[in-house]
Amino acid sequence: MLALWAVLGPEAPTYIVAMVCIALASALAYGTPLAVQLAIDAFASGTEDRSPPAAALRAWLGGEAVVAEPWRIAAFAAATALLAGILTWMKGALAARASQRAVRRLRERVHAHLTRLPLSFFDRHSSGDLVQRCTSDVDTVLTFLSGQVTEIGRATALLLAAVPLMLLTDVSLALWSLLLLPAVIGYGLVFFRIVRNRFLRKDEAEGALTARAQENLFGIRVVRAFGRGDFEARRFRAANDLHRTLDERLFRAFALFWASSDVLCIGQLGLVFGIGLWRVSEGTMAPGQLGFFLVAVNLWLWPVRLMGRVIADLGKATVAFGRLQEVLNAPEDEEPSQPLVPEIRGAIEFRDVRFRHSPSSAWALDGLTLSIAEGETVALLGPSGAGKSTLIDLLLRMRDPESGSITVDGVPLGRIPRAAVRAAVAAVLQQPFLYSRSIDGNIRVARPGAAREDVESAAETASIHDSIRRFESGYATVVGERGITLSGGQRQRLAIARTVLIDAPVLVLDDSLSAVDTDTERRILDALRERRGRRTTIVVAHRLSTLQLADRVIVIERGRVADSGTHAELASRAGLYRRLHDLQRELEEAIA
Repeated sequence: MLALWAVLGPEAPTYIVAMVCIALASALAYGTPLAVQLAIDAFASGTEDRSPPAAALRAWLGGEAVVAEPWRIAAFAAATALLAGILTWMKGALAARASQRAVRRLRERVHAHLTRLPLSFFDRHSSGDLVQRCTSDVDTVLTFLSGQVTEIGRATALLLAAVPLMLLTDVSLALWSLLLLPAVIGYGLVFFRIVRNRFLRKDEAEGALTARAQENLFGIRVVRAFGRGDFEARRFRAANDLHRTLDERLFRAFALFWASSDVLCIGQLGLVFGIGLWRVSEGTMAPGQLGFFLVAVNLWLWPVRLMGRVIADLGKATVAFGRLQEVLNAPEDEEPSQPLVPEIRGAIEFRDVRFRHSPSSAWALDGLTLSIAEGETVALLGPSGAGKSTLIDLLLRMRDPESGSITVDGVPLGRIPRAAVRAAVAAVLQQPFLYSRSIDGNIRVARPGAAREDVESAAETASIHDSIRRFESGYATVVGERGITLSGGQRQRLAIARTVLIDAPVLVLDDSLSAVDTDTERRILDALRERRGRRTTIVVAHRLSTLQLADRVIVIERGRVADSGTHAELASRAGLYRRLHDLQRELEEAIA
């Protein structure tokens, strides 16, 4: 509760006012049973008031005048009911306003924190589960704050207001009226523990179900291409059956609670009614007092019984908030304590760098040492899993090495803030991501305020400007989710245009020309060379046509630099590069 209350932050005063409103409304609700008692005793039985509350109310309404003018009792009951209704409406409006604003900040805080977490966090969590936390779990917290917390205040206020009134009216029947209250509350607490555990398992199953559906939607082309529709349907059905089973167990627990708590509450009312009738028949209690007890017990008993539902929702909110706290408590990428922001020109050096993705995995980089001069164009070549993309991740500070050092212009990379590194190192990653928005909007992701001329110039450098102009809507053409309406080569070239727009001193192309033909590839690389002078360029590639254009080719095997030199030098001596050169030449001759 304290953790959930802390979510309100600056909205807490507004929420407190809402709680005061519901407390006052709860106290005013007892105007009705007091009016019922006064009316019965004054008009039905003609007996004198035997309870201080009713006697005080009769005196306030005019004493014996209420018998001649009964509208006074009716007006009092109506006025208290109307005022209680206004206060209840104010409670709802204020609580909704405070909770909506607080949860909006919580949602933004979770999203912002996610963007600052290391990649290792996302390696351990599926995107579907994280989406579940940012949507369904946040909504669960919102539901609890907007409605259920005030219900706790309402039930508490109704009970606290009822107890002194009942004791002042009749001590003996008041004690009988509270006899089953501990059982109702205790049963609710036991139910809370049961529901909390069941909701946790159900929520985790819902996250897995969301992840399964999201995976199938994103990979729909692969599913259809390999005829895996029935297989994926069975996998989804299994996840859905597990979610249904856990959901059914949860609602069975709810059904059991409502039924058994109904028995307890009706038993409490029956006890009050039976003892009250016996007291009236014995002449030790006025009929109006019995009427007061029946209405008053009804007022507080059912909201207290509803506390079981509130407690259940507290269990849900606790689980949901705990899952959000797991995200918020995850450590962010560490930034240097004494940061340096040098004017980066592009001289890069890796010295004896070692890195592995997990303690149990093999070394992705195992003592890699590499120097790249300012303005040099370097091509990285190596088999799959050699460590090329890992090297790029370390250069972008997506991850940090376990040992060794990386420097840029002589400055340790770890001393440079990540934002400064990524502003100076523009990268087109191996799997370019495009947003479901216009082509112009996708290119402007790098520089939202860029001039139209700069956007078109970047597109020309990426050799996609002419293709865009052939679209019916040109740069306003909206691409599908993840750029699905574009070809693979168009997606790569659009990603290159987005990166070129940054005009950074270091450019990285991580296998980003694999889907374009050789002529287009040459035009792009030539344009990159000519654009505003030379810059340090790192190209991960496997084509000889790309490798030949580099100033130097670096061969990486098993996380280390195996060889280095120009195309001519490497092609003349035995090694991986020569084997690749001979193989590609044989294929070209066979095709010819």
